[in-house]
Amino acid sequence: MSGDRRKLAVVTGSTRGIGRGIADALWDDGYMVIYSGTGSTRPDNLPDDRPYQPCDVSNADQRDALIDFILREYNRLDVFVSNAGVAPTVRLDVLDTTPDSYDRVMGINLRGAFFLAQRAAKAMLALRQQPPPDYSPRMIFVTSISAYAVSTNRAEYCVSKAGLSMVSQLFAARLAAEGIPVFEIRPGIIETDMTSGVKEKYEAMIADGLTPIRRIGDPSDVARMARAACSGLLDFTTGQALNADGGYHVRRL
Repeated sequence: MSGDRRKLAVVTGSTRGIGRGIADALWDDGYMVIYSGTGSTRPDNLPDDRPYQPCDVSNADQRDALIDFILREYNRLDVFVSNAGVAPTVRLDVLDTTPDSYDRVMGINLRGAFFLAQRAAKAMLALRQQPPPDYSPRMIFVTSISAYAVSTNRAEYCVSKAGLSMVSQLFAARLAAEGIPVFEIRPGIIETDMTSGVKEKYEAMIADGLTPIRRIGDPSDVARMARAACSGLLDFTTGQALNADGGYHVRRL
C-alpha cells in the first residue's frame, strides 16, 4: 500500500463523473482507493499512485477479477461502492423501447451491479472471520432519483435504478446482523458527461422551481454523502437512502 493508507475502498465506474468524485473524496480521506472502469488501460488523467483495475460489471469474469485482485494485493475490502451505470444509447418512448437497449442497460446497471455486490459481500464476510486491523466494512449503492421519478423516454434506465434501490434494501437486511451497514445514494440532476447534452434544459427547469435548492448538483455533492456513509456517524441505520438531489424528493403543493 501507499503510505499509511490502511483501509481500502473500491468504486466502480470511477474514471469520471459521480464515481470519480466519490473515489477522489475517499482518497482525500485517507483510503487506498481502487479506481475502476471499462477501459483496459488506466486513464491518462489518473495520478500514477492511484491503483486502477478494469472491470465491465456486466462481465462475470471481470467481476471476479476485480475482487480477486483486491484480495490478492490488499487482503481487505472496507468500502464497496457500486456506481457503474449507463444510460440508453438512444432515448426512446417507453412504447418503443427495444429489447437490446433494455438488456444492455439492465445488464450493467442492475444484473452486473447485483452480482458484483454479491461477490463483494461474500469477500467481506470471509474477511470478518479473521479481520484485518480496524475493520468495519460497508457497502454503498449509487442509484438515482430515477428510482422513483419516471422518464418515459428512458424507461430501461428507470427500471434499472428502481431495481438497484431494492438491491440495496436486500443487502442491508441480509448484512445488518453481520455488522455491515448498507447505504443508497440517490443523486438528482448532477453535472456530468451523462447530463451534458441536456444541461441547459435542466438548469431552466431548476430555475423555474424544479428543486428547492436552485442549482444543478456537482459530483462533490454526491461524494459528501459517500463520505458521511463511510464516517461511522450513520451506523445506527442501514438501508437508508441519502438524497443528493437539491431537495427534489420533497413533495410540495
